[in-house]
Amino acid sequence: MPIKKLLWIVIALAVGGYAFFQQQQHPKQPLAPTAVQAQVSPKSDAIIAQAFANQKSNLQVSGEGIVAKVLPDDKQGTRHQKFILKLANGQSLLVAHNVDLAPRVANLRAGDAVQFYGEYEWSHKGGVIHWTHHDPRGKHVGGWLQHQGQRYQ
Repeated sequence: MPIKKLLWIVIALAVGGYAFFQQQQHPKQPLAPTAVQAQVSPKSDAIIAQAFANQKSNLQVSGEGIVAKVLPDDKQGTRHQKFILKLANGQSLLVAHNVDLAPRVANLRAGDAVQFYGEYEWSHKGGVIHWTHHDPRGKHVGGWLQHQGQRYQ
């Protein structure tokens, strides 16, 4: 196995192990129970961290994070509501939610919890989650966002 690949695997395992250790030492306050939580695996952060470490894209993922910043909408081409989520492991993700195909997430503010199911694309800043909506052509897996008990898809 090439050294570079082995190094990335070791880094991904270290990040996942550190996140697990931190969770055991300082458990976060649980979110209010929702039906979505059953679909959000505790392994989600580790899967996303590994995809980031290996520069992988086109990966269906689920997870949850806290809104770090609400960004201005992208209005070129199809319109996207954009915000940055911070995962429990510290990784940041840009969420690009297509508001031409799905309703805008209402009353979104920094500090809010958001659950997601969408496609991960690698970027040097942590990654992008998109396809957080249905596909009207039926050719792509439908995704969603959930905020304050409301699902947006």
